[in-house]
Amino acid sequence: MQLTINARETRGVVILELVGRVVAGEEVDSVRRMIHDLIDHNHKSVSLNLDQVIRIDSTGIGMLVEGVIYSVKQGGRLNLYKVPRLVHNILFTHRLLQAFEIYSSEEEAVAAFEKSSAQSATQA
Repeated sequence: MQLTINARETRGVVILELVGRVVAGEEVDSVRRMIHDLIDHNHKSVSLNLDQVIRIDSTGIGMLVEGVIYSVKQGGRLNLYKVPRLVHNILFTHRLLQAFEIYSSEEEAVAAFEKSSAQSATQA
């Protein structure tokens, strides 16, 4: 496998740092499985750090879209941060940017979850 996934939690948000290639096969399957397991085990706030992704194929892009859809359907959220130009250009070309919450730093990505939780609490 040419992908490493480092998972950690900060302020109630699970951070998945992806390092390497997000391509069809074991790489994409392992990320998909991890996202599903986290959401299914009540970790509803997941953020992917894509800073060290050196390659992504159409299956990898599809898995990211699927991850967002799955998390929302299960009452959670998934966002991305430090998206490399390569990935950003692919998302832009295929008009998928609007499908994602994208942030430039971990701090912004985590704060987005906190802001959303605070708004939900005041509306309740």
